[in-house]
Amino acid sequence: MLVKICGINDEAAMRAAAGADLVGYVFFPPSPRAVTPARAAALSATVSGGPLRVGLFVDPTDDQLAETLAAVPLDILQLHGEETPDRCAAIRARFGLPVMKALGIASAADLDALAAYAPVVDRFLLDAKAPPGAPLPGGNAAPFDWTLTAGRAIPRPWLLAGGLTPDNVAEAIRISGAPGVDVSSGVEASRGVKDPARVAAFVAAARAA
Repeated sequence: MLVKICGINDEAAMRAAAGADLVGYVFFPPSPRAVTPARAAALSATVSGGPLRVGLFVDPTDDQLAETLAAVPLDILQLHGEETPDRCAAIRARFGLPVMKALGIASAADLDALAAYAPVVDRFLLDAKAPPGAPLPGGNAAPFDWTLTAGRAIPRPWLLAGGLTPDNVAEAIRISGAPGVDVSSGVEASRGVKDPARVAAFVAAARAA
């Protein structure tokens, strides 16, 4: 079971997430969890080794990606915008890093997009589709129907996201069949501020499942 803690933006959260497999830095200024490349580099340095570092970008330019990577070493690029398969392929080729494409899911039809992206990405993040007018991409702390992925062959390794908490992650894994989970707001003490105890509880609950 792969566990990703996203939206890491302070030292306490970074230390609490050291037991996860992946940590995510949000390079999208409108998010309350956003960090600068320099801040992400400083946070990354607080834990030697440990989780893979994932950079979350929303429709980034090549210049933004290059600037970020010059400041902070990242292991995976997470694309959380409207990036097309061609754009994903171009980013993967230019920067030589694995790409994880986030797709918003609200119905079974949304899973049909997997086929077009599978040849050009390394992982999927299946998140709840943002409601109309939402200021941020992603699930906005809401889950999608976990039965949509139950028994379905997903053509790349994938993580389940959207509305997960320490209390429901075991059930989410059981119903969805997810091989990995991703959490952000579900382990926060307040908007944009991680609660180290909830981070640790989430990791433990996901591992136990």
